[in-house]
Amino acid sequence: MATNSTADRILAVLEEDAQASYAEIAQRAGVSKPTVRKYIDQLESDGVIVGYSADVDPKKLSGRSIAMVGIDVESERYVDATRELSELKSVEALYSSSGDHMLMAEVRAPDGGAVGEIISEEILTIDGVTAAHPSFLQERLK
Repeated sequence: MATNSTADRILAVLEEDAQASYAEIAQRAGVSKPTVRKYIDQLESDGVIVGYSADVDPKKLSGRSIAMVGIDVESERYVDATRELSELKSVEALYSSSGDHMLMAEVRAPDGGAVGEIISEEILTIDGVTAAHPSFLQERLK
């Protein structure tokens, strides 16, 4: 489904507030509730909307650490390694990247030591993964 101005307005509302009701989305996007329902159903079906989540400020989490882990993978093992990484319960989100690392994984754990264990015992044991570099999130600024 190619996005159009209606879909863009609906997505903008959802990106700002994933918990907005259909009525609220309709009002803010300038369309009817049935239109919102139709577009959201289609966007979910097409894989444009892949889930809903809460934005979390890492500094306000007591006893929890969030790390973005840059992961390097052998190119010939990329598909299989990505599949295995995406199946790990400890990986909250997995992104392909054009930056310093091929993949970026969001890992949440009780503390930095637990993140290290996840990296050494789960991520680095996947065939084809050659390196994993964590960056701990400190404070949400926006």
